Formats: sequence, structure tokens, C-alpha cells
Amino acid sequence: MLFKEGSHETPRSHALGLLAFAGSGASQTAWTTPTTAEVDAVYPDIEALYIDLHQNPELAFQEVQTAAKLAALARSFGYEVTTGVGRTGIVAVMRNGRGPTAMLRTELDALPVEEKTGLPFASKVVVKSADGESTAVMHACGHDVHMSAWVGSARLMAEHRDRWHGTLVLVGQPAEESGSGASAMLKDGLFTRFPRPDFALSLHDDDTMPAGTIGYHPGPFRAMSDGVTIVVHGRGGHAAMPMNTVDPIVLAARIVLALQTIVSRENNPTDPVVITVGSIHGVQGNVIPDEVQMQLSVRTYTPEVRKKTLAAIRRVARGEAISAGAPREPDVITGGNATASSVVYNDPALTMRLAKALKANLGEKTVVEMPAKMTSEDFAEYWTIGKVPSALLHIAQ
Repeated sequence: MLFKEGSHETPRSHALGLLAFAGSGASQTAWTTPTTAEVDAVYPDIEALYIDLHQNPELAFQEVQTAAKLAALARSFGYEVTTGVGRTGIVAVMRNGRGPTAMLRTELDALPVEEKTGLPFASKVVVKSADGESTAVMHACGHDVHMSAWVGSARLMAEHRDRWHGTLVLVGQPAEESGSGASAMLKDGLFTRFPRPDFALSLHDDDTMPAGTIGYHPGPFRAMSDGVTIVVHGRGGHAAMPMNTVDPIVLAARIVLALQTIVSRENNPTDPVVITVGSIHGVQGNVIPDEVQMQLSVRTYTPEVRKKTLAAIRRVARGEAISAGAPREPDVITGGNATASSVVYNDPALTMRLAKALKANLGEKTVVEMPAKMTSEDFAEYWTIGKVPSALLHIAQ
């Protein structure tokens, strides 16, 4: 993707102009980014879209209205649009002569979180989740920002086709939060039914840097993630007569504490691990239940550490159950929701070419190398499965 020579951007146009920078990674020809005036011209519409998306979030693989909005806008800009890719995903293609094929991906889904921001456009959406439970929904991970930037980039590229050549593939991916959307689109022919990209780009909002800063990191950047469920079995009874029970709540608490010794005493600290217990479910305050369900999030960077950590979780849970005299061993179930089986690998050559171009246009202080993170992203699959060189950038909003 190529832009000809032009002027600098303002900080708020960083995300909207990301594709303009992509061309520098594929060619040494002169190129330009959108001007401040051009970004300002589209910004009111993009801000209105952001507010609408934020007010109307949808969960993984339920993003029907979200996908329809983005598809309609892409069509209005002149893209060839296909919907229903990977269930609820969309692909928008613009061919503009010979040149590289660039892919820009955004996520569509939101989280089962109740919004408490107090904003006038706060989400009040409550839906049924995949397991049939009622849940509030919120764009708590910034996907509304990502989609808005995606649409802004799509519009700017379409309006200024005289400045670039090549093929642009815009991907609206479902179910990033569950870690299954990228693989669903690849299985549905993303790289065979549509132009295969020379490189894939994505962005993520960030709150660890000053606003307006772009962060990059060549090589391994975001961790693998495993969802783990532990079902702890006890012998229930009345809360006033614990001596007649084997309390799975107390046992679960012991497991929570013991799990942290895997991180602090069994793992090499130079190859990080995170084990977080995010929920423990019993019955009610005056009942000692027969069983307790614990849900964990496990983050690792290498297959060896991942295998060792999951085995240690099973061992710790079993050992604590034996120590407590539990009637049976805990069930340890892996491969559940929010599992990302691959590390995000930013192609070093592509990442450094992007960083060089960004610095040339925005300045050295605005574009900085950032450390790797323990958070996860299924954007990893476009390289791991699809073998397309990829780069995920972070943009502080």
C-alpha cells in the first residue's frame, strides 16, 4: 500500500492513518499520510460511529448488528464486501492497481461486563450469553475505538485512491475475546477466498503510555492464554455445622494460594507466567456446598512453560484435595473460553519498517519501543496458522 509525499499527522489521526504508513514497509517509493484537514473532515462521522458502537455492544459471535454497520459503511465507500465470514465476520476489499496487498484487522466483539462509567453514552445492554445466562455487555477493551479507526482508515483510503496503489483487505473479525474468531475466519477461507495479504496489521488501544504515543515491539509481543476450570469436590452441609462437611470453599481458597507458588517458586522468572483465579462459585452464605467451581486465566510465552504450568496446576489441586480429605480429586478442565493458543509474533523486519516510517512522520518521541505484555490476542493466528507476516501496534488514546 503506497501513499505519495505529503504532510504530517496530528496525534488524533494516528489510528486513522495507520494504513498510510503500511506502504513504507513494502516499498521505498515516496508516500504521504492524510493531512490534518482530511482527518478533521471525517472525524465527526467517526466519533458518532464510536458512540453508537459503544452504546450497542455485542458478545462474541453475536456481532450481527455491529458487522452490518461496518459492512454498510464499507460498501458506501466503494469496497467489495462479504459478510458471514467465520460466522459473523466481514471482509472488505478494494483493488487499486498493481502493488502490495495489505490487510487491516479490527475486532467486533465486546465483553460480558457491566459499564459503570456514568458516561451519557454508556452501554445499558443486557443479553443472553452463549451459556444462556443474562449478562450486561460493554466495550471494555477498546474494540469500539478499533472499529472506528478501521472505518476512518477505510474512508480515507477510498477517498484518496489517487495517492496509493495495491490491494486493501479490511477484516472485521468476530470473537477476539473468546480467542476463536481469527481461526474461524481462516477456516472459512480468509486467505483463499480473498486476496492473500503480503502483510497483516492491527492496532490496540493502550493506557500505559502518554496519549498520542504509538508503541511497537518486534518479535514475541503478547502471551498465550489458557482458560482453566477447576471443579473442587467436597461434602456439603449446613454452615453452622462445618465439622460434618469437607468444605470445598476452604479447599478452593487453599488452592488459590498454593497456585501462586508455581509462579514464584517453580518457574524461571525470565520466562514469565501469570496465574489468575478470576471467579469462585459456591451456593449461598449459609450453605457449605458439595462442590465449587473455580475459573482461571493462565498466561505463558513458550509451549514448554505452558505444558509445565498446566501440569503443575493439576498437581497442586490434587495435592490440596488429598490433604483436605476430599471425597474425590478435583476436575481440571483446560481449553475453555478465552484461550489464545499462540503468541503474537510481530515480524521484526515489518515492525521496524513501520516504526521507521512512523518516526519519520510523527517524530522519535511519539513512536517508541514498548515491552512485551502478558495480555493475549488471537491476531497471532494470522501468522501462526496463516503464515502472513504481521504486526500489532499499540496506540495510546
